[in-house]
Amino acid sequence: MLEAVARHFSLLGDPTRLRVVRALHDRGESSVQEVATAAGISLANASQHLRRLREGAIVSRRRAGKSVRYQISDPTIEALCRTVCDSVEQRIRALSA
Repeated sequence: MLEAVARHFSLLGDPTRLRVVRALHDRGESSVQEVATAAGISLANASQHLRRLREGAIVSRRRAGKSVRYQISDPTIEALCRTVCDSVEQRIRALSA
């Protein structure tokens, strides 16, 4: 179980993947191109990170004609990211006070 949890957290331990997750959270279901643009990364980079997030069951994809659309499929991701961001923000405020 601990190994599976560590793999899950390692997927979210990469700043680029967090930008991809944020883009999907902000935009909802999106194409690779839309994710790449929103995250400020190349199309190839977005595709690679989406693949890893899909393999980790954090995002899912569906075909829409000739394109592929991605969305966050793990319902816990939003709350997890919010909890961690709030904690980091509180520590930053405490250090700068």
